Amino acid sequence: MVMNSEGKILILSGRFGEGHQQVANAIKEATALEFPSVETIVLDFFVWAYPNLFPISHYVYMKGIKTFPQVYGYLYQKTYEGNPLTEKLNSFFSMGIGKMLSLLQTEKPSVVVSTFPFASSIISKLKEYGLTNIPLVTVITDHTHHSYWLHPCTDQYIVGSIDTQENLIQLGIPSEKIACTGIPIRTRFLGNRNRKDLYRKYQLEPNISTVLIMGGGEGLIGKGLLNSKELEVFPIQLQLIILCGHNEKLRQHLQNELISSKHLIHILGYTDDVDELMAVSEIIVTKPGGVTTSEALAMELPMLLYKPLPGQEQDNAQYLIDSGAAIQANSPSDLFDHLLNLLNKRSLLEKMKENARNIQTKKAAFFALGVINQSMVNNALFSKEFITTTKFKSYRHIKKSMLVSQGR
Repeated sequence: MVMNSEGKILILSGRFGEGHQQVANAIKEATALEFPSVETIVLDFFVWAYPNLFPISHYVYMKGIKTFPQVYGYLYQKTYEGNPLTEKLNSFFSMGIGKMLSLLQTEKPSVVVSTFPFASSIISKLKEYGLTNIPLVTVITDHTHHSYWLHPCTDQYIVGSIDTQENLIQLGIPSEKIACTGIPIRTRFLGNRNRKDLYRKYQLEPNISTVLIMGGGEGLIGKGLLNSKELEVFPIQLQLIILCGHNEKLRQHLQNELISSKHLIHILGYTDDVDELMAVSEIIVTKPGGVTTSEALAMELPMLLYKPLPGQEQDNAQYLIDSGAAIQANSPSDLFDHLLNLLNKRSLLEKMKENARNIQTKKAAFFALGVINQSMVNNALFSKEFITTTKFKSYRHIKKSMLVSQGR
């Protein structure tokens, strides 16, 4: 690949879940390795634009999906295809359009990459109103699609599976605007590891079945699974590595609750070394987030998906189950039944590893970077045109453009 050494990539993300940010960082990391002279900026736009509003909105979002998951699922399905409700939500999240324009004028990027759907919406609206012609590349961070990812002025979509690519084509998006690269993951998932060294590092017993349990960045698996009686009556001694993410309350609770367990328990908070923990595990129990499951696929690690939330998690789960790389459990007893079956029938584990191998894309971040680079090459004059077309425009001009487009 050839990239302009003076280019600048602006990656817009959002901290509503860890996945959007992890994909953004994976692309930044790949750029630094491939094109060290190209400047890459990763920005959580809503944190930057609304530092006082973000903590409240993030708390409400996380509390809502944990306490009222069915409400979240209803809204997800209600807006799955574009409709007036979708437009209202996009309008609400487009309230930062003036700040976005100022950001583009200040940074003058060669391309904008969005890993967060509502950031894509804002850039698309700026393009629609003629306020910028900068290329917009949207990276869908799940194994599915949804209307909130899809915006008319998007130049390129990067998707994680052939299924998603075909669905977008059926919705009328030209095939040349869709690149199936896999969901970008960090380069640390590419290399081989010495398992013996990792056993020593984490003080693990190599002869005991190791199960990695991840609840997502916010510890969404919760307390019920690991407090269940099924855990202690499980007929095989397990070595459990439990990642609680940023959920410190859960971590402390489990340390106290499982101190007398017959199983070997290792409880960790947030860590960047997930690749190493996956490398020493035989099975992962997790929520079906797009990024975590892509990492597990890259490590050819069989997945037990536990209680997917209504919405994109259910869609992700269905894709992985259909691909033969995962099994879903909806209760502790169900999960331990599946776990026992897998550990007793190693041929099933090997088949799941093979299926993961067939659909994983370890180098997705580099493939995605190739698409981003091509967008920059195809729009080589956009940077100069952008400076000319937006130099004297302001938020007042945006509001006027919006009213004109609405016929008011």
